[in-house]
Amino acid sequence: MRDLGAGFGHLLKGQRWVARHGRSYGFGLVPGLITLVLYVGVLVALALWGEDFVGWATPFADDWSSPWLGLFRGFLTAVLFALALLLAVLTFTAVTLLVGQPFYEALSERVDRDVSPDGTAPESGLPLWRELWISGRDSLRILVRAAVWGVLLFALGFIPVVGQTVVPVVGFFVTGFFLTEELAAVALQRRGVELRDRLALLRSRRMLVWGFGTPLGVSFLVPFVAVFLMPGAVAGATLLARELLGEEIRDGADDRSESGPADPAVSPGRAPGH
Repeated sequence: MRDLGAGFGHLLKGQRWVARHGRSYGFGLVPGLITLVLYVGVLVALALWGEDFVGWATPFADDWSSPWLGLFRGFLTAVLFALALLLAVLTFTAVTLLVGQPFYEALSERVDRDVSPDGTAPESGLPLWRELWISGRDSLRILVRAAVWGVLLFALGFIPVVGQTVVPVVGFFVTGFFLTEELAAVALQRRGVELRDRLALLRSRRMLVWGFGTPLGVSFLVPFVAVFLMPGAVAGATLLARELLGEEIRDGADDRSESGPADPAVSPGRAPGH
C-alpha cells in the first residue's frame, strides 16, 4: 500500500514542479492544445455530417417506412459519434505525446536535471525522426493491448452485478496502467529502455503505477482537464521512472522556492549534447 501512496505522490510532485516553472508549463501546454483543436474539429464535423455519412453508408434502408428509417439511422449516428468520442479519449494521450515529443522530452530532461544529485539528465543520442518513429510504433502497440483489454471488459460488462460493479473498477486500473506506460515512456525511452522491458518494469511495481495512473485516468474523463494536466503528468512520470530504475531523487527539488533563479523556457529543440 505504501507504493500506492508513493505513486500518487509522484503525480502531485509533477504538478507542483510545473506550477513552480511557469514557462516550462506554458510550453508543455502547446501539444495538448494542438491535439484538442484537431479532435474537436473532427468531432464537430462528425456531429454536422455524421447523419449524411450514415445515410450514404446504408443505402439498403432507403425504402424503409417511417419511423423505422429514422430510428435506425439515428441509432447508427449516435453509435458512430459515441465510438468516435471513445476513440478520442483512448488515443488523446498517445497522439498528444507524439505531437509533443520534442516539447515533452525537453520538459522531462529538465525535470531529470533538476532532481538529479549531479544535475545531469540521460540523453538518448537518437535523431528526432528516429525518436518519433519509436514513439509512434510503441504507442500503436500499447493501443492494441488497451483495445484487447477494452473488448474483454466490454464483454464482461454484460455479467449481472459484476459487470456493473467490479468491471468498471478494473477498467480504471487498466487505463491507469497503460496511461502511466505512455507517460513514463518519455523518460524511459530516452534511457534506451525498450517497450518489453518497460512493461516488465511497470508490472514489477503495479501498486506504484496504479497510484500514479489511476487517479490521473479518472481526472482525464473530465473534458479539457487532460490538456492542463499533461505537462505535470510528464514531470511526475519522470520522477516515477527514476524510482523504478533506482535512480536517486534529490530531496526537496520539487519544493524549491519560487524566489529562486528564473525558469528558462523549455524549447522544442534538442538539449545540448544531442
